[in-house]
Amino acid sequence: MAEPIDTRLLAELTEHSEDLHSDATRITRASLDEHADATAEEQSRTHRWWRPAFLGGAAAGAVLLGSSRAAAASVADDVMALQTAASLENLAVNVYTTAAGLPFIQSGNAVVKAFIEKTTAQHKAHAQAFNAAAVKAGGKEQTGPDPKYAAIVQQALPTIKGPADVVKLAITLEDVAAQTYTKNVSQVSDPALRRLFGSVAPVEAQHKAVLLAVQALLAGNLADQIKLPPDAAALPAAAGSVGFPDAFYPTKDASPITEGAVK
Repeated sequence: MAEPIDTRLLAELTEHSEDLHSDATRITRASLDEHADATAEEQSRTHRWWRPAFLGGAAAGAVLLGSSRAAAASVADDVMALQTAASLENLAVNVYTTAAGLPFIQSGNAVVKAFIEKTTAQHKAHAQAFNAAAVKAGGKEQTGPDPKYAAIVQQALPTIKGPADVVKLAITLEDVAAQTYTKNVSQVSDPALRRLFGSVAPVEAQHKAVLLAVQALLAGNLADQIKLPPDAAALPAAAGSVGFPDAFYPTKDASPITEGAVK
């Protein structure tokens, strides 16, 4: 039987996560409004380009048509990036929901369950934000999970035996989401979408940091040190840095924008 966890630290980290999520939500709302305005302006500009192209001759028409196609390609890439992001969030929701129903979670500490519930709610909100932006850009909502990582989850679920296995799987999903959104900031064409991805990526990175700390303590048979204040003498040397292994967040494992796009 898994050792019971003193989760006072998780309680505080959950509160911090919610504060960060609230800040991200405010940025997200502003970014979605700005993105909607930019999309409307882009559609209007494309319409205006066609009129001089028709009236101004073949040369002018070719230049303007090329610009219009480039703009359309940028919007299409933005939509795919948003749909892929939504697919990652949908999968995270599925995994955390499944985890919440496992016997050793249901019968465990109430704060652990609250952490899972709060994180699930945040992933739902992120999926809604990405889908709202995709629709405003003229795309479709992505209601399914990311196909690549859904297959990984399906393989992992039957092997879950305790909290450490749940934590390991959740780390994988939080990390790929954070890496993907970090990379998306430089991939999307709309400044409002850059702010959207930039506001959500730190929330996922914080989820991963919390999970890495919990994983390290569970692996070291120090579950009783997940508390405030911990016994400094009992903690491993890496306790202060295990949650933040990188000075700059990596993007080498980021999902391509096409991975979770609606076909």
